Amino acid sequence: MSTDPALERYSRQMRFPGILEEGQRRLLRSRVTLCGCGALGTVLANALVRAGVGFLRIIDRDFIETNNLQRQVLFDERDVADNLPKAEAAARKLAAINSSVHVEPVVTDIDRTNIEELCRDADMILDGTDNFEVRYLINDVAVKHGKPWVYGGCIGSHGQTMTIIPGETPCLRCVFEAAPNPGEAGTCETAGVLGPIVNIIASYQAVEALKILTGRHDKINRDLLYFDVWDNIQRRIKVAPLRGKVDCPCCQRRRFEWLAGEHGTQTTSLCGRNAVQVSHRRPTLLNFEEMARHLEVHGQVSYNRFLLKFHAENCEFTVFPDGRAIIKGTNDVDKARTLYAKYIGH
Repeated sequence: MSTDPALERYSRQMRFPGILEEGQRRLLRSRVTLCGCGALGTVLANALVRAGVGFLRIIDRDFIETNNLQRQVLFDERDVADNLPKAEAAARKLAAINSSVHVEPVVTDIDRTNIEELCRDADMILDGTDNFEVRYLINDVAVKHGKPWVYGGCIGSHGQTMTIIPGETPCLRCVFEAAPNPGEAGTCETAGVLGPIVNIIASYQAVEALKILTGRHDKINRDLLYFDVWDNIQRRIKVAPLRGKVDCPCCQRRRFEWLAGEHGTQTTSLCGRNAVQVSHRRPTLLNFEEMARHLEVHGQVSYNRFLLKFHAENCEFTVFPDGRAIIKGTNDVDKARTLYAKYIGH
């Protein structure tokens, strides 16, 4: 065991045969980009900083709200009162946990114009997001630049995670070729989420990150793991055979459609109307009946074959079959994107 005082705080981790001093030194030299610092992201950031990852870039566009505290473990009531962005509040907490780790908070919306620059110098990317649009952007960047990443997602009482190593494993689009239509899968706002499933999924993601960063690719999980903590379900779905067997537009044809802007959302402030239009490029029409079922917990939802309407957070939402929505009650584009993600999803 090393006598280096800089390594003393990691002594228990270094006693583990899979890490040892060599692995710890690799962690200290590693650089990670974490996309999203909500439920999954706070658990991930906490685990990686305590483990001694040398550099962590945390990207998140949102501010902390009281309803986040049930599951977002780095935040407290003072952060809410101080009206802090999540990335900045997380960086302050993490500095108090391990001041030797360089944590870089970035308060921005991840999109196709900035994600490559935010991930360019990272050894790997971690998914702490809550929507598929950013996940497909991560997947495009990871495959394009050969960077490993770990997908994770939670809703209600269930969650799933998968590790993607470009050139070794299937990518996200091999397994999920298309994202769920907006309103189909539910969001934390419409379906809720239990804190324990967040911790389970993020913990699996974190240990996969440790394997990757210490060079132990032989130990990487090659399956899609699924857990439901309420109904006591655990599944291991064999996805490895998909590599090279499906005509994946991303890792096989190397068409980075999300980075190119062929899919995803665009926002436009509607002049003089105190409204923002969010356009979501989708090849299929929305199922308003299913969407209404998810949204009715927030109050009355009305729809016909032309549009669906509901109210939330003092805004009126009008959603069209192609995924486009007009959010009336704000002219703030970033707020409109956040509201769209919260109530309609990606």
